[in-house]
Amino acid sequence: MPATTRHARVPALPESTTGQARLLYLALDLGERHWTLALTVGRGQRPRVRTIPAGDLERLTTELAAARRRFGLPPEARVVSCYEAGRDGFWLHRALLASGVTNVVVDAASIEVPRCARRAKTDRLDARKLVTMLVRYIEGERPVWHVVHVPSEADEDRRHLERERETLVADQTGLVNRIQGLLATQGVRLALRGDVPAQLAAVRHCHRSCAHGSSASGCASRRCGRRCGRSRPRATGG
Repeated sequence: MPATTRHARVPALPESTTGQARLLYLALDLGERHWTLALTVGRGQRPRVRTIPAGDLERLTTELAAARRRFGLPPEARVVSCYEAGRDGFWLHRALLASGVTNVVVDAASIEVPRCARRAKTDRLDARKLVTMLVRYIEGERPVWHVVHVPSEADEDRRHLERERETLVADQTGLVNRIQGLLATQGVRLALRGDVPAQLAAVRHCHRSCAHGSSASGCASRRCGRRCGRSRPRATGG
């Protein structure tokens, strides 16, 4: 879960409640194939809801211009936006800032109405809900949600490297466990360390050498154990 803070500093918010300038509020619900946009100019104004292809920033710019005209705003009217933290990460946040849009990324788990309690889970409902809460947040109701701290690109790159390493280590451990499980079905107990392909080649050689015997698995276990440094089995009476 991303680190969050209830009272994160909002970057240079435009004048929203002084009456000197009207804002265009934008909430984005980010789907895998489509984004749902909800746009409004404040409380009491029915949001304008549009759907665009996911990742289409040119279409997003077009919709912002159309919304400004629809609500009677000047072309230079400031835009404040939000979206929920998720699989898209922070690239969109940076793209919005670069285009002059003031954006906040919010923790989905902190939104007032839990998702599981909603009667209808739809992008349209989520976008409307988000834009309503965005208006409240900008007007000073900070507790409506938690704002996610957006890391620098350098910090984010480091996190990706750390997570990639953790994933690779976990994959390696799982693979070793599966190989050892398969070997165990043939009576082979082998600690896989160092040159694993060479160890497996030794196992295959042992099985070929002992295939004619009545106890091939036992022979493979004993011979591979000796070859790989395992102690010899204890002698049994009889």
